[in-house]
Amino acid sequence: MDADDHAIRTVERLLEVLDLDASEARTTEDIFVGASHPMPTGRIYGGQVLAQSLIAAERTLPEDRAVHSMHGYFLRPGDASQGITIAVDRIHDGRSFSTRRSQAYQNGVPIFSMIASFQDGDPGVEHAEPMPAGVPAPEDLAPDEDRVAGVPAGTTRMLSERAADIRHIGSPLYLPNDDERTNRQGVWMRMRAPLPDDQRLHRAALAYLSDMTIQESILRAHGLHWTLPGLKVASLDHAMWWHRPARVDEWLLYVQESPNARGGRGLATGRIYSRDGDLVASVAQEIMIRVPDA
Repeated sequence: MDADDHAIRTVERLLEVLDLDASEARTTEDIFVGASHPMPTGRIYGGQVLAQSLIAAERTLPEDRAVHSMHGYFLRPGDASQGITIAVDRIHDGRSFSTRRSQAYQNGVPIFSMIASFQDGDPGVEHAEPMPAGVPAPEDLAPDEDRVAGVPAGTTRMLSERAADIRHIGSPLYLPNDDERTNRQGVWMRMRAPLPDDQRLHRAALAYLSDMTIQESILRAHGLHWTLPGLKVASLDHAMWWHRPARVDEWLLYVQESPNARGGRGLATGRIYSRDGDLVASVAQEIMIRVPDA
């Protein structure tokens, strides 16, 4: 399989995961089922559950209502060897806004709970924080999988098999490095192959991407890396705001920073820009972080 065929296949696998089946519709809930990505750790990737929960919620809405915000909590680790069931509660439908709650289940217990708000195309005031200047172009950076010689085989396979091309502006955090400690980082990202022209799918795929690398501004602040023996990291919650339409099969700049860490928790925030400088989305996530004793 050549590189182009491999890239297409990784995106096809993602689209299969996001193609939920409607199991049944009830008076108060709509039920959907989907598959899971295999993962070397055996745990479901959080971005998968975010994207699937959003897809399920949007299936209960007319096409002219687009998600503008979501707030979710990761309740239990998910098993990547099993499928997933998502129940959607149609909380509210107003003149301009709709609200949905999605709960993702495995083995009868919830692993993720999300409330999302959707809006029609209302006009209004507009401004945006500009994209940082002086950022290297993605073509001037190597893909992460080409910069991680020496990492465990499972990590190498995970990077090469994921649907996204991720390129760190600094050193990737899969190995120790000599980069200056900082609570900020930036990455370029895009899907490895084109996606269909469906903005709902692109919004869900952006949620999928938003969970990649955002935790690393916390790790960088303390000189940590993903393969550090004894390091434990788990996402606690995830919030996202969609500002403008974007395509995830085109380059996006993800600018991240961590304003705080305390009590075994770290907070990371991010802004996602299109290549031409439009602020596409904002993200916030808190993680549990346990650092091994020195």
